[in-house]
Amino acid sequence: MRRNKGWILVAALMAAMANLAAGAEDSKSIGIVFSADYFSKYIWRGQNLTNGNVFQPAVSISKWGFTGSVWGNMDWTSANNHSGEFTEFDYSLDYSSRIPNLDILGFSVGAIHYEFPGTPFRPTTEVYGGLNLNVPLNPYIKWYRDVQSIRGDYVQFGIGHTIEKIATFSENCYCGLQLGTSIGYGDSKYNRGYFGTDGGGMNDWTISAGLPICFGAWTVKPSLNYATMLDNGVRSNTAKSDNLWFGVGISRSF
Repeated sequence: MRRNKGWILVAALMAAMANLAAGAEDSKSIGIVFSADYFSKYIWRGQNLTNGNVFQPAVSISKWGFTGSVWGNMDWTSANNHSGEFTEFDYSLDYSSRIPNLDILGFSVGAIHYEFPGTPFRPTTEVYGGLNLNVPLNPYIKWYRDVQSIRGDYVQFGIGHTIEKIATFSENCYCGLQLGTSIGYGDSKYNRGYFGTDGGGMNDWTISAGLPICFGAWTVKPSLNYATMLDNGVRSNTAKSDNLWFGVGISRSF
């Protein structure tokens, strides 16, 4: 039954996307993005949540600086005894813009609600705020506060660089390169809630490389990623502290 509900939600999202895309022709200020990703593992903030293949569809709608999105994770492995089932849905609302009279500095605020159907994990909600600089390497900092189950703080620092066209095949077909790295800090409540260890510390380090290939409004993106847990207490309470995984995703913008 859980599997059917997950597929019903995905079908509903795709239908909603199609209807909104048709409406977007009359209002170009509405942005719609649909994506579907495959990954060889599900890694979240360095944590290995599924040590096997996963499918992760998402849809987002943007207008006036606001973006609402729904994201899901389906296990494609029996590692967690949920093969073919959705084990997570995330619902988020974000507002992003630039600081007035200071275009070099951007900000974002928002909230994410997490649901874990068919698992022992409790639903939870995070609020967040972040700053980013429009300079080389695009440094950013983002603070997340769990206000429901964990009631702890996680802070992420990161940089990234994108080369739009490293190869051009035609006017509407080209390949880019996306590089990024981030490091996360968890306070004592966050680490106790997720890892059962006391004390705050640098939590995880993640690096990623993506090779988006554009075909008009469609993008196919293979990627390679690595994450390691940093704090000794966190590592000792994590079953798999070092992870290398790959993925490929497809997305369509309207």
